[in-house]
Amino acid sequence: MWRIWLIFDPRRALVALAVFLFVLALLIHFILLSTDRFNWLEGGHMSRGSPTAAQMAPMPAAKQ
Repeated sequence: MWRIWLIFDPRRALVALAVFLFVLALLIHFILLSTDRFNWLEGGHMSRGSPTAAQMAPMPAAKQ
């Protein structure tokens, strides 16, 4: 394993890895934002009223 680091400069390899992972994270987030289901900024299908929230009853008043 140590011979690999003799071929590659560790600083350049780690910087390249960090840049690649950052670009990959941005790409995944923008893909998710472009869908209706996973767009958390404009409110996806959950903001239109989910069926589970419509079935929930309010809690009864507390007895004093």
